[in-house]
Amino acid sequence: MTDPAPSGTGSPQTTDDHSPSAVQEKVTNSVPADQFVYREDLDHTCFADATSNRIALAGTIGTGLFLGLGEILAICGPLGSLMVYIHVSTVIYATILSVGEMTAYAPLSGSLLHYGRSSIIGLILKAYSMYKAARWLDPAVGFALGWNYFYFAATAIPLEITALSAMVAFWDANPDHTAIYIAVTMVALFVLNLFGVRWFGNSEIVFATLKIMLVVGLIIGGLAISLGGGPDHEVIGFRYWRDPGPMVSTLEPGATGRFLGLLVAIGPAAFSVSGIELISITAAEAKQPRTNIIRAMKTVIFRLVLFYICSVIVVGMLVPSNDPDLFQAGSYTGQSPFVIAFSRAGVKVLPSIINAILIASAFSAANTFIFASSRILYGLAVQNQAPKIFATCTKGGLPWIAVIVAWLFAFLAFMNVSSSSGTVFNWFVSLCVVSGFLGWLSINTTYLRYFYGLRMQGIVPRGIYRSPLQPYASMWAVFWVIFYILVSGISVFWNWSGPQFIASYINLPIFFCLLVGYKLWFKTKIVPLADLDFVSNVPSLEETGDEGLLLEKSSKWNRLLEIM
Repeated sequence: MTDPAPSGTGSPQTTDDHSPSAVQEKVTNSVPADQFVYREDLDHTCFADATSNRIALAGTIGTGLFLGLGEILAICGPLGSLMVYIHVSTVIYATILSVGEMTAYAPLSGSLLHYGRSSIIGLILKAYSMYKAARWLDPAVGFALGWNYFYFAATAIPLEITALSAMVAFWDANPDHTAIYIAVTMVALFVLNLFGVRWFGNSEIVFATLKIMLVVGLIIGGLAISLGGGPDHEVIGFRYWRDPGPMVSTLEPGATGRFLGLLVAIGPAAFSVSGIELISITAAEAKQPRTNIIRAMKTVIFRLVLFYICSVIVVGMLVPSNDPDLFQAGSYTGQSPFVIAFSRAGVKVLPSIINAILIASAFSAANTFIFASSRILYGLAVQNQAPKIFATCTKGGLPWIAVIVAWLFAFLAFMNVSSSSGTVFNWFVSLCVVSGFLGWLSINTTYLRYFYGLRMQGIVPRGIYRSPLQPYASMWAVFWVIFYILVSGISVFWNWSGPQFIASYINLPIFFCLLVGYKLWFKTKIVPLADLDFVSNVPSLEETGDEGLLLEKSSKWNRLLEIM
């Protein structure tokens, strides 16, 4: 924590050659022309801060964990899965520190996003990343990020439907029925997004609560079964770490295969944790945004450990990596490792209940991604970065053309009819995960310019928490994200597949064509560090109600209570 600001000022920054009063005179509440602005009348639903945070937290828990964890376990074994998740968690944690500090310095205001505390939390991150990338990096990067995030959200729609159809196979393994389940899901999604938007918010609250309770219950129940609390009272412990073993060789035999298994598992693991950075962004629209952002930054590591690391450990204890029911590439059917765990333990009925909740979770996620991608497309149209027709709204403010365009991506799920669900799922994961990597890379690159721009201009943020790991955490993240991108499709070089290769790397030329094309067309330039704008639209600590950050540090007991 930096030293408190001098008495009498709540400005979040002071400079060597700018007095606090002079800086404050430059602060304006007007919205610049190039800022990401939404129509005030666009259909939305507002929630309380705690509800918004619960949805943001649950929004990061989904198909990637519930279904993808089984594939990761089959690829690299229980120890390999744990190693991959820990490594990916360090990268996402560094990204959270970066985006959290930038958000705390210049929190989003209601004038930037009229959605306020809406349930579409992901949209807040997308808009914020676009805006900050354009402000502190290059407007061309902001443009490319906008389309990248639309592409990410739209591609995730058929991914979730694919997962849903695969989990339905727990009760109906007939592949001829797959198209029926996909069609019914698509019709339900279409009706909800065009006529049931008001229901969306309430449903997300229910699904968010269910997912959080489910993960916590699965972890506790899994530990109980592992210690002999199942119907047969058999103590399992770490039996499957010995047989079939802690790690699995993939693509090549021996140690080389075990190392390759870790590389192949990076993509699915990163996909399952992508979005957890939203936790720090949702706080930006709460009361006392800076205080809430800083609290989220400090506590998110505990959420990573609780929901992801603990889940990996429990699944690795209960399910062997060679279980034939695990969902993986090439399989037409497959089950969640959580369902397999309780089925193997002989617990009746519960596996069906768990599977039903997981299907509801996948449906909820598909619904959310239609909502998100349509609003991102609408926002791009408002910014003149997409055809104006996508900004067309009903009298109630629903961007119906953008909704229909986003919904059309769901037809890609019908690829499951001609290919296995596991193969199609992997295609969509590859498409989504590289988009996520590009977002992480942009966030951390923007942070480095923000960090060194502040240093060059002699600006010292007052009351704004900065992790002692910075800027090295961002450097760590940039290095590993680039590495992740390069190895995201490594398996295709052993087992060549044209569709898989395209799915793994097509995002790179698309992103850079958008970036270079915008840059050449509008002749944008990267602003020198000495000229970066750290003043405009940066409210004081008093204006956001965060003047308490200037007070003395709280006691260790109070900090422990905040974490809990």
